[in-house]
Amino acid sequence: MIGTDIGKAAQLLQNGEVVAIPTETVYGLAANAFDAKAVAQIFKVKNRPFFDPLIVHTNNLEKIEDWVEEVPPLAKQVAQTFWPGPLTIVLKKKPVIPDLVTAGNNTVAVRIPNHPLTLQLLAQLNFPVAAPSANPFGYVSPTTAQHVEDQLGEAIPYILDGGACSVGIESTILSFAKEKPTVLRLGGTSLEKLKQILGDFDVDINQHSNPQAPGQTDSHYAPKTKFIVGDVKFYKPDYKQIENIGAITLSQKVEWLPHYQQIQLSKSGNLEEAASNIFSAMRILDKKGLQLILAEPMPDEGLGRAINDRLKRAAHKL
Repeated sequence: MIGTDIGKAAQLLQNGEVVAIPTETVYGLAANAFDAKAVAQIFKVKNRPFFDPLIVHTNNLEKIEDWVEEVPPLAKQVAQTFWPGPLTIVLKKKPVIPDLVTAGNNTVAVRIPNHPLTLQLLAQLNFPVAAPSANPFGYVSPTTAQHVEDQLGEAIPYILDGGACSVGIESTILSFAKEKPTVLRLGGTSLEKLKQILGDFDVDINQHSNPQAPGQTDSHYAPKTKFIVGDVKFYKPDYKQIENIGAITLSQKVEWLPHYQQIQLSKSGNLEEAASNIFSAMRILDKKGLQLILAEPMPDEGLGRAINDRLKRAAHKL
């Protein structure tokens, strides 16, 4: 069921149920992060492997300080600069956070999302919520309530509808678990913006079989249709195949494809607009019964890096 009743969503969460919630990045599948039994329902509904940790969401930094060992001064400066917003911070956890949430790691990923409906919901709860993206594991992330309904509607009792996600790709993940801050996932906060606060930091976004943060697995965000990343302008298919091919580009039109089989993410070439549209574009083309979806890489700057990361993990493994 889709609705806008915050009280109903809060009651379900208090009862140990899972609820889909909106954020500025993507829709999340939320459960009481202190309740391992409730968190287990997230993994069951998503068919998500237990080795993949979850992000814990709340509405203010003071709450987070109660369930992590410490918030280092630099981490606090970053949090005060970018929260609420599309940034997740990894800190050493206290035992109050179940190991199921963190995949057995001694760290927890925490975030304050920038969505008014969800901030109101979190303010009513006396616990944080663990909330990965509200979709079957490995598939394209949802950016509208209808996306969640289409795939998980029968498996969950309520979807809190907050409209389309404004950012449209997951949060950047920044770890303070080591001496040097380390970006573990590219996302809605660009490296350029982080550099203004952090100065020097490491980047470790390689694919992992034992991930320290969400979104580090080899295959992720993938449509069911075969998906290839490359220069669509120079791809020359057999004419008979054209009706079975779709394309995703930043702003260029693919002359050899019908207009209804291609999507320009931003006609003006704006990477923030492109980021907000990428998952929706993948879903639209995935529903057309195509044999192949081609996607061009974005400029390697700003949110273009995060989009390219998603395209790479969605791509068909040859």
